[in-house]
Amino acid sequence: MKTTQIIHEDGDHQWLAIVRDPARPAHLIDTNEYLVTHGGQGMLLDPGGVEIFPAVFSAVAARFDPAAIGEVFASHQDPDVISSLALWLEFNPALRCHVSWMWSAFIPHFGGQPSNFNALPDEGATLSLAGLPLQAVPAHYLHSSGNFNLYDRQARILYSGDIGAALLPADAQGLYVEDFASHIRHAEGFHRRWMGSTEAKRSWCERVAALDIDLLCPQHGAIYRGEDVHRFIDWFDGLQIGVLRG
Repeated sequence: MKTTQIIHEDGDHQWLAIVRDPARPAHLIDTNEYLVTHGGQGMLLDPGGVEIFPAVFSAVAARFDPAAIGEVFASHQDPDVISSLALWLEFNPALRCHVSWMWSAFIPHFGGQPSNFNALPDEGATLSLAGLPLQAVPAHYLHSSGNFNLYDRQARILYSGDIGAALLPADAQGLYVEDFASHIRHAEGFHRRWMGSTEAKRSWCERVAALDIDLLCPQHGAIYRGEDVHRFIDWFDGLQIGVLRG
């Protein structure tokens, strides 16, 4: 069963992390899903794979009415990000999925009709959740060629997809990064292999360093907060990537 924790709250608006499923099959990578609620409406970010749909749905329903989730944001096309789409569409056939234009003809293989998709241009776009602006920030080639982060200026949160991801051991399962030096060892191999463009990496680092970010929330592993946000950006900026060793 996944757990749900509030990571930011402002009146009746909530930002929730849906994380950590000790009961998941060992052959599945663990994932984080995030839910932004505003004005009685919800947007689910990187809703996960078909295998974990029941756990995610139950965790969401414990905090928020799933019938009020009208939108989904998919950072990219991977099955651990969005293969549960058909099940969410079965629950709400009017659901809209925001995703890079590159994947708007591929993700429908998981389910949906053209009316269910909002194809994001390469330069990004501003989305609206019941009047709350959310910015789709380009993160192409990190690691997908059509890849976006989502920035919430009001909450000062960057949902970073696979950027910042860490594959954590069983004894390091906290929600937040507590010791950056220890944590980042679990992120290094993933970033070296899965991030393919040094030019794109440096462009991303410059772009997000200019944003006001309190929380950097990846799809795998722990959330970076406070000074650890810029520690991660600086670490990533200096990391050699796109090289296969051994």
